[in-house]
Amino acid sequence: MSVQDYLDKHMLSRKIEDAVNAAVRAKTSDPVLFIANHMKKAVSSVITKVKARQILDSRGIPTVEVDLHTNKGVFRASVPSGDSSGTYEAIELRDGDKGMYLGNSVAKAVKNINDKISEALIGMDPKLQGQIDQAMIDLDKTEKKNELGANAILAVSIAACKAGAAEKEVPLCKHLSDLSGRANMVLPVPAFTILSGGKHASNTFAIQEIMILPIGASRFEEALQWGSETYHHLKAVITEKNGGLGCNVGEDGGLAPDISSLKEGLELVKEAINRTGYSDKIKIAIDVAATNFCLGTKYDLDVNFPNKSGQNFKSAEDMIEMYKELCNEYPIVSIEDPFDKEDWEHTKYFSSLGICQVVGDDLLMSNSKRVERAIQESSCNALLLKVNQIGTVTEAIEVVKMARDAHWGVVTSHRCGETEDSFIADFSVGLATGVIKAGAPCRGERTMKYNQLLRIEEELGDQAVYAGEDWKLTL
Repeated sequence: MSVQDYLDKHMLSRKIEDAVNAAVRAKTSDPVLFIANHMKKAVSSVITKVKARQILDSRGIPTVEVDLHTNKGVFRASVPSGDSSGTYEAIELRDGDKGMYLGNSVAKAVKNINDKISEALIGMDPKLQGQIDQAMIDLDKTEKKNELGANAILAVSIAACKAGAAEKEVPLCKHLSDLSGRANMVLPVPAFTILSGGKHASNTFAIQEIMILPIGASRFEEALQWGSETYHHLKAVITEKNGGLGCNVGEDGGLAPDISSLKEGLELVKEAINRTGYSDKIKIAIDVAATNFCLGTKYDLDVNFPNKSGQNFKSAEDMIEMYKELCNEYPIVSIEDPFDKEDWEHTKYFSSLGICQVVGDDLLMSNSKRVERAIQESSCNALLLKVNQIGTVTEAIEVVKMARDAHWGVVTSHRCGETEDSFIADFSVGLATGVIKAGAPCRGERTMKYNQLLRIEEELGDQAVYAGEDWKLTL
């Protein structure tokens, strides 16, 4: 093909002429740069390359990272992982070779991206998120994405979403808002993990997390300040009581002292909040993760005490009474997974009491079928959304819509094995989920999300809205 034929085929002569005329009209001081930028905008962007690699998450366990190339740039995404995979969530593909990362390497998922997904997506418009995600679902051909791996599919899905935002020349949160059909964006209330236990820490505390929600702050920047101050006050309270060794941290950055009971943990948090001076403006949330200490139909809150475990079981009815007493004594506004993941009956009853928000995590696993059942049976009234349990951005948006249509609260959540990717921050704003659970206000993989929310608030300027007292955003 001759140069002239190439110019004619792509109508480049006309596009170059338009760019030069635009530069003249603009009286630009740098016509070359102006014309180059004008030409970039004149050419529709398509996916030109998808390259994956294996990296480490915050626990030192392999995960997937993707660089998705378009003619507008390179867009990177990486996916988190939980401490276990539920029966109803999408499958992350791991190699299983005990000689490599104790069986946790993700070379197969990486290869699937580089050899199969890349070929299927090259030439596609990154703005068409639904079509990109559907192409990967069709390529996988399994309900739980176990052929290509949900970790492979999601990494590409997120990278494509970032590329789509760049093609539209809008912030990622605005692109996500457009994809979801929402007209408004809202900065979420951060649910800061300040005490860790359960599977996330090596202490005696059976409860997985105690969190604080600065709902009385006027903007996200102020909420972050309050969260950080409370965290450091709590560190001082624990040091005064237990010494410096009590200030070890869990996998998501929460402080992890040995605690004898949930009430003791709440007392520590209450004291820390009091020291901030914001007592009436900071509320408490609990992630019980009760499945982890449920034996049959009984609950062993002393499961992490070698000499006490098995001696003082609580029934589901006992647990309900305990929650009622604690909600009456402390400013608890939300309880996550108060019962075993298959105990729909007691979760429904406790939710019906209206004492606090009841969040489904292990109960739902972000699975649309489980969410649909919970909506029909009124089993809980809030969704904990973990994007990696679903596997694509499009499906995550759809399950949030289901929750919103049922007038549920939505909590956008991190995982214990996190990366430096801040995608969930933009997701929480774009879909106005009301609350984001991203760990403690410390450790880089956690603060990445909170710092991105600061940037978004700054970029939105006068248009920025902080969820605050309306943190449930159920309408």
